[in-house]
This record gives sequence, structure tokens and C-alpha cells, in this order.
Amino acid sequence: MCEHHPRSEKDNTRIIRILAALCIFATAFILDGVFKITGFAAAYLLAGADVLYKAFLHIKRGKIFDENFLMGIATLGAFAIKEFPEAVMVMILYQIGEYFQDLALEKSRRSITNLMDIRPDYANIELDGQLVKKSPAELHAGCEIVVKSGEKIPLDGTVIDGKAAVDTSALTGESVLKELTPGCTAISGCINTNGYLKIRVTKEYGESTVSKILKLVEHAQSNKAKSEKFITKFASYYTPIVVFGAILLAFLPPIITGQPLSTWVFRALTFLVISCPCALVISVPLGFFAGVGGASKQGILIKGSNYLELLSNPETVIFDKTGTLTKGCFEVAKVVPQKGYTQDDLIKYAAYAENYSSHPIALSLKKAYTKDIDQSKLTDIKEFTGQGVCAVTDNIKILAGNSELMNKQGINYSKADDAGTIVYIALNMNYAGYIVISDKLKEDAKETILKLKQSNIKTVMLTGDSPSAAFAAGKELNIDTIYSSLLPADKVSKTEEIINTKTPGKSVIFAGDGINDAPVLTRADIGIAMGALGSDAAIEAADIVIMDDKPSKIPLAVKLARRTMKIVKQNIVFTIGIKLVFLGLGAIGLMTMWGAVFADAGVALLAVLNSLRALKTV
Repeated sequence: MCEHHPRSEKDNTRIIRILAALCIFATAFILDGVFKITGFAAAYLLAGADVLYKAFLHIKRGKIFDENFLMGIATLGAFAIKEFPEAVMVMILYQIGEYFQDLALEKSRRSITNLMDIRPDYANIELDGQLVKKSPAELHAGCEIVVKSGEKIPLDGTVIDGKAAVDTSALTGESVLKELTPGCTAISGCINTNGYLKIRVTKEYGESTVSKILKLVEHAQSNKAKSEKFITKFASYYTPIVVFGAILLAFLPPIITGQPLSTWVFRALTFLVISCPCALVISVPLGFFAGVGGASKQGILIKGSNYLELLSNPETVIFDKTGTLTKGCFEVAKVVPQKGYTQDDLIKYAAYAENYSSHPIALSLKKAYTKDIDQSKLTDIKEFTGQGVCAVTDNIKILAGNSELMNKQGINYSKADDAGTIVYIALNMNYAGYIVISDKLKEDAKETILKLKQSNIKTVMLTGDSPSAAFAAGKELNIDTIYSSLLPADKVSKTEEIINTKTPGKSVIFAGDGINDAPVLTRADIGIAMGALGSDAAIEAADIVIMDDKPSKIPLAVKLARRTMKIVKQNIVFTIGIKLVFLGLGAIGLMTMWGAVFADAGVALLAVLNSLRALKTV
């Protein structure tokens, strides 16, 4: 992790400064006269020089009213009225608070940047019979690399030799090993646990899965939640108000009442120390950051805290069916030929028509055919989006697709009502029969819908599948609303309808496979890409990326988001409430400088510790 060492050096330097300042501070108490003052001044500068320097820089840049300015003016003022120990201790405790805040932030950041462990250090290439280590960034598509046992796969590619079980947990959060053999896709960032792999690179490093995920992680905080934006705006108004309030508090009462100026100046300085907004400014973003970090432990990558906020209050979750709620592993379940045709005829011509398609249904038809397809015999291939395909082989025109294709082409066919995806076949414009393709539900699909319903969240299924297949799956899962036979544009329209009728303040989530559903992922309030391991479209289009194939991560993500928002709101109420009480006490002289220190550094530390609860995932 590239930031580990600089962070450690910074922490070590701060610890040394704190300890040295404490030693000089303690020694100053046993000194007399000018030596005592010099000792306190030395301890003060050792603990607070960086605060004063930052305040000076910010003033030069026109950014006057920040916590550094407040700390500087309050402690220098305390020095001016000879409150030396309090001034020094404010700075020391402030540094201690900052140290713990840094540790907390680093712990939260580490939970996300543990994903940086997937960053490959090198790639092995074979030169003159020897393995030579190269930077992954130097290699290009077509290169052949070797991955030995214990090494990370540095680049996306296809296995051309060897066999190994790879650990995908850094990407998915799951500890189950995946076996790779020749022909399998190898994903960068996974670890070869027990074998030898030779891989032909298919993507350069900048386009690889690991690179895209790292970019996602690095920019996870670029999209701020409304709560964060509110706190930033609040601090910009709050700080100058309390500064001018402190000035009035210092000078107005003495003029009106004739009381000693020193009494009210001390109260004003105490007021300033209490008013430092660091607890609020740090703990709220940290709460969101911890929430994003906790989710990443489960293989749920959230692209910004604004999505975490939306995720905490969903009214409806819309699901794609294939590959999201089902395994996407299609198999031919039934072949029903018309008179004059055989089952083998239907399978053969369907496989030929779908030869150039990589759709799961096409793959299942080619798998059922079992024989080699003579591509030289295929001509006039046309694809009808959302309907099917047309091709010619051996002077036979093949139509293979859904009922809409049959209707559009004027085929006189008999509509089937079997549960599953129906592929109708017509040969030379004569109806030849149909093939039923079945898909299995994922093991945790029922659990997913049940948990969402228990949280009072509506469920909707949008699918291009036939009504029979869609309603069979929807009934088994107990989904509230089902829409079938939809084209990609229809899915967007239905999603917009749901968004337009939602309750104000609520959100609509769409979960899909991230490839065919990119338009809907973009249109929904929150797009969740399911099973996105290796899917460029998923990583690019979605707001939240679930790295494994489990829909049950969706209710978990909602639960984590709700917990995070609860913690953030607790921090806002707690810190503002304590500040207001202590400011009132300080203004009327019932608060010492030591109490002011607690109201600042102490409250900040408590809020930070509360924020870290968002890292927990269970």
C-alpha cells in the first residue's frame, strides 16, 4: 500500500512531538520566572507550531475562519492573559485528538485500501527459457505471462496452459477458491494458490479489472453525500459567527457592566476553544468513509458517500432476472417439433442460427447440438434486437426467436405456455416447433427477496424473458410486481415510471448484470451491478459494484447504509448539542479552559470512535 510508510512516519513524528511537549510542559512547572514562561512557550510551540503555520497559510489564501485559526487565536490569547498551562494543554490535547483521528481515519481507509493488495507488483514473462519479471504496465494484449503458486495474476487474460485454484477473496470478499483450466478467463488481482498458469493477456494494465477497481476505490470519496455537503456549508457560516461572537463577548459586557476586561477576554477565549468545529467536520465524513470501508470488506464497492446515503432509504428494488436472480446457466429442457421435423432438426438449425451469438441462450443451444458448426455454410445472418435471429444455411432460411419475431415475420405458429424461455423455430417461413430453455434460481435469491420485504422494501422484476418464465420465477421468489418480454428501452421506461411515482425522499434501486442493463443502471437512483467480476460495463455504469454473484449482498448493503446514516446523525446531534451547551456555559463564565478542551478534542475523539462502528459488517 503506497501510503503506508509516509503515514507511519507522520504518526511517529506526532507522537515524538507530543511526548517531548509533555516532558517540557511538566518541567516548566518546577521552574521559576522567565524559565517557567520559556518552558511553557517551548512546549506550546512544539505542540502547536504546525497549527499556527496552517492558520497563517490559510489566512494568506483568504481562508481565515477554520479550526487552525480558532485554536491559534484562542491559545495565543490565553498566553496573553498568562494562562500558560491551559494554552499549552489545549495544543497538546488537540494534537492527541488529531493523532487518534488520524489513526481512526487510517483504520477506516485501510479497510478500503486493503483492496490495494490486489495491485500486482510484477508479471513473469519467459525469455530464453528463463522467467523475467516485468512491470505489468509494460505489457500489452497478446503477451504471454506465467503465474506461479502464491503469485497474483497481474493482468486479465485467458489461460492457455496449466491448472490452478485461485483465491478471488480480495475482489469478492468470498473465500471459495475458483479452478482455472485452459480456456478459462483469468482476472487480475486474484491469487494463484496451488498451481502453474500460463496466460495470454487480453487487456493492457490500464484497462484491466484490477486497475479499474483501484481507480474506483481511489475516487470513492469524490462524490459527497448531502450530509457531508451540509456540514461543510454549516462550518463556513458557523466559524465566522463564533469568532465575531467571541469578540462581542470579550468587549461588550465590560463596556456595559464595567467588569474587568480580563474576565471577559478569558471567557471569550474559552468560548473560541469550545467552538472549534473539528469534531463535526472530521467525524461526519469519517462516518461515511467507515461505511464505505465496511461494505468493501464484504465485496461491496460503493463509489461515493452520496450513494451510501441514497442506499439507506430505498422504497423499491428492481431486479433484472437472468444473471441477477438466476444463475444464467441455461440448458435445453424441452424440444417440441412440429409434424415433419425432429428434435435433432430443431436443435441443429437453432444452433446454426445462433452460432455468432455469445448470449447465454445461444450458448445453451450450441452446447445441446454437441457437433461442430460449419460456418462456411452460414449466410445472410441478421439479428433482430430483443426478438431473435435470422440466418441461411443449405438454402434453408432459419428464424429463431421469441413470439414477437414470429408475429413480425408472419409465421403461423402455436404459442407455447411452458415455464422457461421459449425459442420458436421457423424453416423457410414454416413453423417447425419450439425449444424450452430453463435457468435456475440462485441459492440466495429467495433469502434476498424475503429480507427486503422484512425491511418494507417493494420488489419488482424486469425481464426480457417470456411471461411464463418470468412469472414462474417471480411466483417462486414472491416478488411483488413482474414485467416480462421487455426490450432494454422498455426496462428504462418502466424504471422511470417507478421513479416518477415513488415517495419523496425515497430511492429506487436497480440491480442487473451490468452488461445488457447499463442504461437502466445509469437511470435508477442507485445502480447495483451484480456478479461484476471481470465486467467492465458493470464497473463503469453502476454506482455500487457487488463483486461476487450474490443478490443477498443487496439487503446487506442496505443494512450497512442504514447503520452508517444512523451513526452520522448521532455524531451531528451529539457534537452540535454538546457545543451549544458548553458555549452557553462558557459565555456566562461557568466553563474553565480545561472544560473547553474536552468540548473540543474530547468530543471529537468520542465522535471519531462512534464513526468507527460503521466499519462493522455484522
